[in-house]
Amino acid sequence: MAYNYNKFLRLQKMPTLWCWGCGDGVILKATIRAIEKMGWTQDDVCVVSGIGCSGRFSSYVDFNTVHTTHGRTIAYATGIKLANPDKHVICVAGDGDALAIGGNHTIHGCRRNIDINFILINNFIYGLTNSQTSPTTPQGMWTVTQKAGNIDPTFNACNLAIAAGASFVGCETVLDPKKIERLLVKGFAHNGFSFMEILSNCHINLGRKNKMASAMENLDWIDSITMAKAKFDKLTKEEQLNLLPTGVLHHDTEAREYCDMYQEIKDAHQGKRAKITQDDFAKKI
Repeated sequence: MAYNYNKFLRLQKMPTLWCWGCGDGVILKATIRAIEKMGWTQDDVCVVSGIGCSGRFSSYVDFNTVHTTHGRTIAYATGIKLANPDKHVICVAGDGDALAIGGNHTIHGCRRNIDINFILINNFIYGLTNSQTSPTTPQGMWTVTQKAGNIDPTFNACNLAIAAGASFVGCETVLDPKKIERLLVKGFAHNGFSFMEILSNCHINLGRKNKMASAMENLDWIDSITMAKAKFDKLTKEEQLNLLPTGVLHHDTEAREYCDMYQEIKDAHQGKRAKITQDDFAKKI
């Protein structure tokens, strides 16, 4: 049976401005299905997006939405969440938005473990601005800023998030929308910073210039560099090189959530509890 997305979309904004075959639409639809599975009302959800192809995300969904400046999605979302801890805040950003100009905000969102659901759409390029090298562009690929081949080392976004302190980290690809939906549901249900990387195709500005002229060729390449975590973990370190594991990669249910701790600080200032001491965080340290 066909799923009716109309309730959750701003139909006056349709059709989208995304290129034909772009994976952003797959991610948008999976996000809507995951939100409905969570039973969240539209009034209780806030979607924050930045600049780039993924930045259009907030324009198309009929929730509370904020379209922010480049790289500042988590900064805005942190303020929204602290002011409204009972609301469900979802950030959507691209690899350039989240890991270059916004890299510091991403790190500190992870470090604080604030209850934000962060969806990183990684298409390995600055798509909207016509093919500049991003932090996730594979070495050797052609970009308009490195026409002889990219020499920059490539960020592993999920490893970065785990190292920075995110308590839920996962990765999927647009090749399997149902797996994206399941990952999002798990991340949405988690109390803490949920970092969910979705690998997507940009056959227009990455693929066509790197011998992947169609969406399917770009998707076949993504399929060739990914592997389910259970299989990935059985490989040697050498075999794991240049492969990205998919699924839930890290899930810490013990890490304390930032809004909860912030409430304790407010209570301490209002004389409702004793001041916070280092002993309160002995296990965490």
